[in-house]
Amino acid sequence: MAKIIEVEFKGGRKGLYSNPQEFPFSVGDFVIVEADKGEDLGLVVNIGKIIDTKESKDEDQLKILRKPNKQNIIQLKENRELEKKAFQDCQKRIENHGLEMKLVDVEYQFDHKKITFYFTSDKRVDFRALVRDLAGHYKTRIELRQIGVRDEAKRIGGLGVCGYPLCCTTFLRDFDPVITQYTKDQNLVVNPAKFTGACGRLMCCLKYERDFYIAVKQNFPKPGVKVKTKIGTGMVKNIDPIKGVAAIEYKNGQEEHIELQKLKEQLGNKTIKKSWDNKKQGKDSTIGKDKKNR
Repeated sequence: MAKIIEVEFKGGRKGLYSNPQEFPFSVGDFVIVEADKGEDLGLVVNIGKIIDTKESKDEDQLKILRKPNKQNIIQLKENRELEKKAFQDCQKRIENHGLEMKLVDVEYQFDHKKITFYFTSDKRVDFRALVRDLAGHYKTRIELRQIGVRDEAKRIGGLGVCGYPLCCTTFLRDFDPVITQYTKDQNLVVNPAKFTGACGRLMCCLKYERDFYIAVKQNFPKPGVKVKTKIGTGMVKNIDPIKGVAAIEYKNGQEEHIELQKLKEQLGNKTIKKSWDNKKQGKDSTIGKDKKNR
């Protein structure tokens, strides 16, 4: 049986839980786990040897308590309805307190011992009076948690410009920094409107797709390097990593598109890497098999 199980809750919130009683679980099963001074109900999303290696040395690691029954599942659905009502109620209270914050989501802990309100704000917010107001109304522990705009998109979900669900709501677990240099690495025109995701930041796919472009481009001579082909001496104008083709421009204005394999046959594999090294050192070189004509 799995020793460690990864459980997902509302909004993509995940955690690792020990399975001391060795309940048999499969991905997609509901499970009741220990929570902060109570219990919570989530969905099993990952089990296996890789997860078992992440076993915490902390003796206080939260544990899986039991499998839920039908009544527990009904209560989970009821909690979702209560969250919608709490969202509307909290929005009104935010307006009454005159706070500059945007409410994003509300999450009930399964046993109702805590309610978490997620919000975004451009600046620090003093919400102590709001917390007292909410605690007096709901008679339970209240937590207001400020999140970033990328976390907001992850909790709300939606579709990207590609037509698929947002990466952060499906498989992307951590948010890495995404900078404009990644668009240049992929031969893209820097256009914030075109490469901005639903969160208002540069799209995450620019980060994890970058490695592919870098790896493919290393197989071609660097743009600006002169190469000697069957036609003559030309200059690498640009590279299309997707098609695996390099555009070679000659002095007479002629342009030739050569596939990677054919280019390697004409230039030789070693000279391609050399062109990148020379470019880093600021050298202007012509590469090709015919050394006498360099």
